[in-house]
Amino acid sequence: MSETLVLDRPARFLFLSRDPALITAQLAGNAVALSQASPLRDDVSTDEITPVTILTHFDESLGQFPYTGLQVAGQRPIAENAVRESGVNVVVGGNRYGKGSSREHSPMAEKSAGVRLVIAESFERIYRQNADNIGLYTSTDMSLVERLQRGERITVDDIVADRDQLAAAIVREGGLLAFGQQHLRTAARVDSIDPAPQTLFEKIIRRHLLSTPVTSTALSTGEGVFVRADWRFIHEYYTGMAAHMLHARFGRPLTLIDTDSIVVFEDHTSYVDESPNHVRMGFVPKVRFMCQAQRDFIHDYGLRQHRTLTDAEAALDPGTNVAGISHAMMAEHYASPGQVVVGTDSHTPHSGALGCVAFGVGTTDMANAFMTGTIRLTMPASLKIDLRGRLPAGVTAKDVVLHLLALPEIRTGAGVGKVFEFTGPAVRAMSIDERATLTNMTAELGGLTGIVAPDEVTCAFLRERRGVQTELESWMHSDEGAEYAATFTVDCAALSPYVAAPGDPGNGVPLTELRERPHVDIAYGGSCTAGKREDFDHYHEVLAWALENNVRIAEGVTLFLQYGTTAVRDYCQAKGYDQTFARMGARILQPSCGACANCGPGSSTDANQITVSAINRNFPGRSGPGSVWLASPPTVIASALAGELVSFDEIKARYQAA
Repeated sequence: MSETLVLDRPARFLFLSRDPALITAQLAGNAVALSQASPLRDDVSTDEITPVTILTHFDESLGQFPYTGLQVAGQRPIAENAVRESGVNVVVGGNRYGKGSSREHSPMAEKSAGVRLVIAESFERIYRQNADNIGLYTSTDMSLVERLQRGERITVDDIVADRDQLAAAIVREGGLLAFGQQHLRTAARVDSIDPAPQTLFEKIIRRHLLSTPVTSTALSTGEGVFVRADWRFIHEYYTGMAAHMLHARFGRPLTLIDTDSIVVFEDHTSYVDESPNHVRMGFVPKVRFMCQAQRDFIHDYGLRQHRTLTDAEAALDPGTNVAGISHAMMAEHYASPGQVVVGTDSHTPHSGALGCVAFGVGTTDMANAFMTGTIRLTMPASLKIDLRGRLPAGVTAKDVVLHLLALPEIRTGAGVGKVFEFTGPAVRAMSIDERATLTNMTAELGGLTGIVAPDEVTCAFLRERRGVQTELESWMHSDEGAEYAATFTVDCAALSPYVAAPGDPGNGVPLTELRERPHVDIAYGGSCTAGKREDFDHYHEVLAWALENNVRIAEGVTLFLQYGTTAVRDYCQAKGYDQTFARMGARILQPSCGACANCGPGSSTDANQITVSAINRNFPGRSGPGSVWLASPPTVIASALAGELVSFDEIKARYQAA
């Protein structure tokens, strides 16, 4: 096995340059040196490798599409089938390659197009783990480029030289499913307590740790382990792929482990008939096929499911289905302090607000978990995010995250793969909804997960939302003396409303420093990050003020408000918010991921359109061809009223002055 070659033929490179002409030249057959192609594109996102509209494919047909969403200097230089037809087998990129969504479609598309090795200066955690799991080789050793160009034979040993023992074993085995069947079906829980000071994250992992022949029980940073999850969830963009790979390898029927702890959601596609991209590209029938594949899997194996409502379905029989965005639903209905929750979505850390370990995994990780009950984890270091002071009125958790994302250390990758533990007086003063904004967006911060130690606010949330009486256990906190890789201290009292300029959530700037205020065509409030009860309190507060002061939504602006879950919808109706929204002309959408993932109303349809949005990501093409500014819920509504980016305080001041 040690002599296994990475490439079975000479290397044919595709350097993802910042010059689109160089990319075009390479695909046409022209050889380019690394020095010519540099600087390379950083932050190549999974949205660019596999745009959301092609996620309806879940087999080898994905090989038509890698990098079709890649934007370089305002151009998209890679067409369908271009990579496959060019014979490229080695791709080279810059820093934080594969950031964004947990979609395994991205490495699957690369591998299906003939790519065997991806070399990058650094990788995002989920992308690289997904690549390991399906047998796509990755390396951060840039010297491999020159070695391959000299015609050297690169072996798997070269590829795994700097990887942890578990990652190396999975790569050598050819992927996680083969590894899992050999090593994991008999994995047993480790019964041990470490007396050394530990973080809350470490304590939870130790209580879920499994013993296997190839993993350590020491929980050292960088070491691979397996844990037993309390909850596993999946949604329609992943279930078809998981079913396809499991049935192809193991046949029918499958024996799934502990099906009572599996939850399946249909939460991304309820508005597909109104999704501009899906309609324009003729993908609606493929979405229906993908959803049916999930429904068949649910039926065949008797799994628990939640299906998102559309307006029509809700009108026919309102209140019959408890539904919503998967990770928001997990926090509302399932996750509890001290548990481990995993899902096929990068925003799974949402539930970390309740004091549990929640993180996103890829399709193969979940397929393996269905069969073995185990989840792979590379032990991360932790960052302490100490939020001091008191947030000023009108400043929200979203503003805190946009501030963190703009820090130079975070922008250069200090948070990649780490645990973000949010602590301090400002956190303790936050509701669970606001804490969930912090933990949810650790995906954008590059982290494995975010976590907040449970307290009486947590207990009140569980009591009021679920009718559950929760007793906090004495161990549910980080110990004095626990080790952190770094501490970031934020004076929350000094913060003001933030926005993030189009292209990346890290492009944050205080709104007061933005001298030229872009006009707004679309304002969108919703998604897992901003579709919670407290977010809708903010939407209503600004719109109710506008109604009282005879202020209308600016001409030419369309406002969309989309509930995160049916419980949020019911809350707004009980409070009478829906009447204010209707009087102000907002379009109300049933719970779904919607425009956040470019799969519903609120997505742009023209490159010249400008959106202000409360979602979590503004990568190129993420929510349509236009540009997206990220903002907090009150800033989104204030901007809809003004027709340009403004905070709630600013628009109030304008009308008071008038």
